[in-house]
Amino acid sequence: MKRPSNLVSITVADFIVRSGYQMGKTPLLPIFAATLGATDVFLGLIVSVSTLTGLLLKPTFGVLSDRWGRHGWLFVGTLFFIGIPFLYRFVHTPEQLLVLRLIHGLATAIYGPVSLAFVAEQAQQRRAEKLGYFGMARHGGYIVGPAAAGWLLLKMDPVEAFTLIGLLSSLALFPILLLAAPAPSARIDHPPLPRQISEAIRSGAMTPSVWLAGGLEFTVFIVLYAARAFLPIYALSLGLSVALVGAFFAIQETSHLILRTACGRLGDYLGYFKAIALGMAVMAIALFLLNVVQGSFAFIILAILIGGSQAIIFPSTEALMSAQVDQRYLGAGMGLIGMLKNAGKIAGPILGGFLVHELDFAQMFSCLSLLALAGAAGVWYWAHRWPASEYLARRETTWEAR
Repeated sequence: MKRPSNLVSITVADFIVRSGYQMGKTPLLPIFAATLGATDVFLGLIVSVSTLTGLLLKPTFGVLSDRWGRHGWLFVGTLFFIGIPFLYRFVHTPEQLLVLRLIHGLATAIYGPVSLAFVAEQAQQRRAEKLGYFGMARHGGYIVGPAAAGWLLLKMDPVEAFTLIGLLSSLALFPILLLAAPAPSARIDHPPLPRQISEAIRSGAMTPSVWLAGGLEFTVFIVLYAARAFLPIYALSLGLSVALVGAFFAIQETSHLILRTACGRLGDYLGYFKAIALGMAVMAIALFLLNVVQGSFAFIILAILIGGSQAIIFPSTEALMSAQVDQRYLGAGMGLIGMLKNAGKIAGPILGGFLVHELDFAQMFSCLSLLALAGAAGVWYWAHRWPASEYLARRETTWEAR
């Protein structure tokens, strides 16, 4: 029997573990935390704390995979995805859940930079295309996970759902074990580990496009993750079905997935900054309308709008990140970019928790809408300050490549 390619194997494994992880995150985690008695602010902290692990450790795990290879770290990350869900049955207080989520974040802290660096190394030709396919499969987990979790909550309690997630995640071991061993390479004399970590992070930090695009994604993820943390509870307060809540997130990611390629071309045509500003404006309108519209059909339309705004924004921010990263520090570069994203994922639910505590759900969504609108205005302003010759050169290069 022919062994599947490494790209196929890592894509299948990532899809399995990401689907399971998203099942445990939305809408399962906020509802589980609420049943344990978590307050609004503490609930936001619980939802975001696993991302804190990635914020702190993604660059480090990227460097370690640069130094010791990707295969071993992918196996370790898979074991975290499998084992941690079984521990949720021993959680009885919000504080215990907070600690367990912090540990659970090790799984994505490892998988994020290591899997992306692994795919990039495998794709010596048509790298962008293959990374695109890998990204589509990863987003597939964001579609399957919330929808499956919403259905599971109709059939079982949260603890039973977490146990099932652990069992399903164990299927990822098969494609991970099928990854072909790397070809022997010439021995590389690495500097001492602390110095290698310092040099790798400094290399990424000296790349302006990483900080610019990362700052934009930081703002977008604040808005998205604040909404994601509290939308399930808001919807339930309106009398909507928990299954509809799961479907909302699944439809949001489906529209993101379907529209991503076309919106990437739109970014090439309009220019990256203008596309990002447009996407953030669409997101702002959709978030504001959450306070206005009622009914299941309107709820789903807004899910499509939010997913479409993501499809407009993210391909263009990724294009802005396309400045070359030193290949010696490929894993570290992926980790640094992931760190910036995670910062927004952490800040979002915490900000949402404070807004709900001080105001209410409706006003929280209005504040998030204003933040996205302010981001759109800021990006539009920056578009006119970007050196015109350099910006046009980037667009022409992109169109010639296509």
